[in-house]
Amino acid sequence: MDTATAQNNTKGNPWDSLDPYAQLIRFLMPRASSVTVFDAEGKLRWSTDTTLGPDLVELVDDTLYSARTEIDSAGELKMLDGTQPVYVCWLRDDEARLLATVAILCRRGQSDSDSASRGFNFVHSLLRPALECLRRDLLARASIAMLHDTVCERDRDLELLLADAAQAGAADADELRGLVHSAVEHFKCVIGALLVPEKGLALLRAGKGVRPDSQLLARTHRQLLSMAQMRSETLVINRAAPSSTAGIIPHRILCCPVRHPSGRTMGVLALFRDQDGSADFGSREARLTEGLARRAASLIEIQYDALSGLYTRSALEQRVRTLLGTRTGKINWCVLYIDTDQLHVINDHCGMHVGDQVISQLGELIRSRLPPGALAARISGDRFAVMLPSEMDDGVRFAESLRGGAELLGAVHANTRLSVSVSIGVAPLEPGAKDMAHGLATAEVACKAAKQRGRNRTAVYEAEDASLARRFADITAAARLHDAISADRLRLEAQLVVPLEGGSAQPPHFELLLRMVDEDGATLGPDSFLAAAMRYQLMPTIDRWVIEHAIAALQPHAEVLASVPAVFAINISGQSLNDEGFGDFLVNTVYGTGLNPSVFCFELTESATMLNTARAEVLMRRLRRIGCGVALDDFGVGQSSLSYLRQLPVTLLKIDGSFVRDILKDTRAEFMVRAIAQLAHSMELATVAEYVETEEIRTRIATLGVDYAQGFAIGRPQPFAEALAQLPMLAAAQPARDPSQRILTLRGRGAGH
Repeated sequence: MDTATAQNNTKGNPWDSLDPYAQLIRFLMPRASSVTVFDAEGKLRWSTDTTLGPDLVELVDDTLYSARTEIDSAGELKMLDGTQPVYVCWLRDDEARLLATVAILCRRGQSDSDSASRGFNFVHSLLRPALECLRRDLLARASIAMLHDTVCERDRDLELLLADAAQAGAADADELRGLVHSAVEHFKCVIGALLVPEKGLALLRAGKGVRPDSQLLARTHRQLLSMAQMRSETLVINRAAPSSTAGIIPHRILCCPVRHPSGRTMGVLALFRDQDGSADFGSREARLTEGLARRAASLIEIQYDALSGLYTRSALEQRVRTLLGTRTGKINWCVLYIDTDQLHVINDHCGMHVGDQVISQLGELIRSRLPPGALAARISGDRFAVMLPSEMDDGVRFAESLRGGAELLGAVHANTRLSVSVSIGVAPLEPGAKDMAHGLATAEVACKAAKQRGRNRTAVYEAEDASLARRFADITAAARLHDAISADRLRLEAQLVVPLEGGSAQPPHFELLLRMVDEDGATLGPDSFLAAAMRYQLMPTIDRWVIEHAIAALQPHAEVLASVPAVFAINISGQSLNDEGFGDFLVNTVYGTGLNPSVFCFELTESATMLNTARAEVLMRRLRRIGCGVALDDFGVGQSSLSYLRQLPVTLLKIDGSFVRDILKDTRAEFMVRAIAQLAHSMELATVAEYVETEEIRTRIATLGVDYAQGFAIGRPQPFAEALAQLPMLAAAQPARDPSQRILTLRGRGAGH
C-alpha cells in the first residue's frame, strides 16, 4: 500500500508528520525498521515505510478487539510472517478509550530470537516516554482539529445569519424565499416553509434533488401555525407520537414562530428532515432558526405594509424591476391605480382609526382576489397599485370586481354603517419597460379621470384623452378654488392642542385648519384643492387669505388674549418663500394688527425650508426680530440636517404625524419621537405631536418627553369663531402667564385629522 494516499495531510489534521516521534522510537530501539500509526478504527494514518504492505494492516486489525476490550493492556507482541517481530502499542485518551495504535516493526536477522525474548512489557517500558509524548500530542492535535471544525461550523452559521438572502436564493430575487432556501441548504433539510397568513405568504423551498411536496404543507400548515401560536418557544419534533402531526408525516420537524414586533405570533418558519437517514434537530439548529425567524419578521416589516398586509411601494417597485428584468416571452402586463373615495371625510368625522379599518378591509379584499403572479402594494395613505400579468380587458374585469367588492365593505361608527367606494384607473405597461413608473403614472391619470366623472368607477387610460382629462381635472379644481376665494367660501376651523404636563395651569391652544365650501354647500378638505393650488401657483394667495382672516378673527379678542397668552402659528408655503413681496407683506401686516407680535408663530414645513434655506432663514430672522415665533412642521420626514437646525432660528418642532400614529406598533417610530423630543429639549425648543388619536398614544408620547398633543383624543375641529368665543371662559379659569413662554400651533392650512 502506498502510504502517500493513506495519509491525510490537510491543514489542521492531527495525523500530520510524526517523524520526530519515529526518530525517538528508533533511538530507544535501534532494531526498529519502521514505525506506523493507525487510528482507533484501524485506518492507516502515518508510516515511515513508503512501501508498506497489507500484511501489517491486517495484523493490526486483528488486535483491535483486544485493544477495545482489554483496557488495562498497553499492547501485544506479534510476529509478521512468523519471523518478524511487531510491537503493537495502544495509545488511549484520558477516558481509556482507544486513541491510536503504534506498530513498531523490527528487522529480521540474527537477533530475532533475542528480540522475541525481550518481552513486550520490557520494550514498552523502554518506549513509554516516547509513546506518552506521542499520545499527548495526538490528543492536543485532535482538540485543535475539533476546535477548528467548531469554529468553521460557527462561521458557517454566522454567514447564514448575515449573508444576503437574495443571493443565497440564486436566481430568486425575493429575500424571503432566499432566506428559506438558505435554511434548507444549511441544515440539509428536504423541505422548508415560511407561512404568514395575514400577509398571504406561503413559501415552500425543497432541498437539492428533492421535488417540492405541496401536499406536505397542505397537511401540516394548520397544525404548525397552531403549535407556534400556543407555544412561546421553538418546537422540535424528532420522535413523535403516532397521534401527533409528525407521527403521520414521516419527517423530523423544527417549527419556529415568526413574531410581529408587538410580540404576537403571525406565522411560522418550519424545516423538515426525513426520519430515515437524517440527523435529529438539536439546540444549535433551533437557535439559528430562531435568528432566521427574527430576520424574516424584520424583512416582512420592511417589505409589507402593516395596515393593509400588501407590499410597501418600495418593495413593489423592487420586485417589478426584477420581474421585468428577467421576463421572457410575450406576457403583457397592466397596472391598476386604486384610490379610496373621500376617505378624508371618514377621517375628519369619525377619526383616523375608522379610516384605518377601511384601509385594512381594502387590503384584505385586494389580497384575497389577486390572481397568480400578480403583485399589489399600498403606495400611499389611501391609494393602492396592482400589477397584473394580463391583457387590458382582463385588467378591467379585475378592476370592476374590486370596485364591486369595495361597495360591499363598510366601516361601522356610532352604530352607523359608512359606505366605501374606490375609483380605479387601468393602464397597459408598455413593452420593454424596465419599471412600472410610466405605467403607474398613466393609471393614476385614468384614476383621476374616474374620480372627476363622479367616483366609484373604473376608467381606462387612452393616450389621446389622458392629457385632456388631467388638464380638465386640474383646471376645474383651480377654477373652483378661485371661485371659493372670490366668493369668500374658505373657512377656518380650530382644533384643540393641550400641554401634556401641568395642563390645568396652561392657556388654551388651538390649530387652525383650512376648509373650502363648494357650490352645493359641502365642506371640502384641503386634499381636494391644495394639489391644484400648488400646480397653478395659488399658494401665496391662499397664505395671504389665511393671514388676513386669522388676524381679523383675533383682533376683537385682543383684550382676552392679553390675559390668555396664547401663540398662534400660521403656516407659510414654499411658494410664498419665493414671492419677493411676501416678506414685507407679512411683517407689515403683523405690525398693523394692534396685537403683540409675540402672539404669532409662523410655521414652515421642513421640506419647504430645505428647498429654499437661504430665503427661509432671512424670513425667519425678520420674524424673530419683531418678536414672532417660528416653527418647523412635519419634522422628521424631510432632509434637514442638524447643522441647518442649529442655524435656523426656530422655536418649535412639530413631529410628523406618521411617527405618532405608529408609535404603539412600531418601535422605530417610538425611537424617532423620543429622539426628536430629546433633541428639541437640548436646544430649548418645544415639541408638538399630531395625530394623537387614542388615550394610549397620548400616554405614550407624554412618557417620551413631548410637550404638546393634538388629535381626536384631545379634541375635534370646530369653527374657529366658536373656539374664540370660549376664550373668556377659559381665561377666567387659568392664570395669566408670559406670552413668550407659551406656544400655540394654529395652522392656516393642512390635511387636518
